[in-house]
Amino acid sequence: MANLKAIRKRISGAKNTQKITRAMKMVSAARLNRAQQRILAIRPYAVKTAQVLAEVAAPHGDEDGGSGSSVDHPLLERRPEKNVLFIVITSDRGLCGAFNSSILRAAERLWREREAQGVNVKFAVIGRRGRDYLRRRGAPVLKNFEGIWERLDLEQARGIAKEVLRPFIAGELDALYLVYNEFKSAMTQKVVAEPLFPLKTPEGVVERSKKVEEWDRDREFLFEPDRGALLERLVPMYVEITLLRALLESMASELGARMTAMDSATKNAAEMISKLTLDYNRARQAAITTELMEIIGGAEALREA
Repeated sequence: MANLKAIRKRISGAKNTQKITRAMKMVSAARLNRAQQRILAIRPYAVKTAQVLAEVAAPHGDEDGGSGSSVDHPLLERRPEKNVLFIVITSDRGLCGAFNSSILRAAERLWREREAQGVNVKFAVIGRRGRDYLRRRGAPVLKNFEGIWERLDLEQARGIAKEVLRPFIAGELDALYLVYNEFKSAMTQKVVAEPLFPLKTPEGVVERSKKVEEWDRDREFLFEPDRGALLERLVPMYVEITLLRALLESMASELGARMTAMDSATKNAAEMISKLTLDYNRARQAAITTELMEIIGGAEALREA
């Protein structure tokens, strides 16, 4: 009977776990729908902002018909990449499959590769999972952002932008890279490592966004009041919108990965319950058979006596 009690306890535990995983799947599915809507709303805006900024920052012929000229801006300066910051976006919680492990393995691989090339690498981490992973490996964490996922909005992205741009403007960093999971579907997330600064060329921006819009490179632009004033507004806007988009992509990817993981866990729990129930019935049948054999044996012994 002790074996039967143990099996009943395991069945009860599996059923409780199944209730939890099913509830987590439903919550993730509901939140994923809202996250997808936010991504669809911000993607065209983020792509167009990057395109316009790349066009404004590119060299143009000046009004006097001279050769190409460019506008100086501290955030558009290009330097040899000797000091690099990777902005790694992870989640605060687990139970989301390979969401965190895939992004962290990619970040560590980039770290080791750059170090082998003689580049000084630092990290800015969003999410407790990334913080703990990198600290255990002795990674140089310049900044850890906490509480981002509790209220994700443009203000949060603006605060992150100020923190990561300060060392870049001071010349302490030569390049900033975003490392995050781009949302494809509930079952598919793609690890992306793309430069935030220095800014991509207009051709590079176009190549990244061909699916959104075809960009006519022969189009003429008139800048009003002037390119310098536009850059003062466009550069901060580009940073904030790009960071917000990466955060939203990561949030949707996390919810999709958690929904998929909880769906698999729910199915596995159902299979385990089915198997344990079968084991329980077999053990119960064996116990009843043993008891019957003992009763019959005792009766036969009494009869012979």
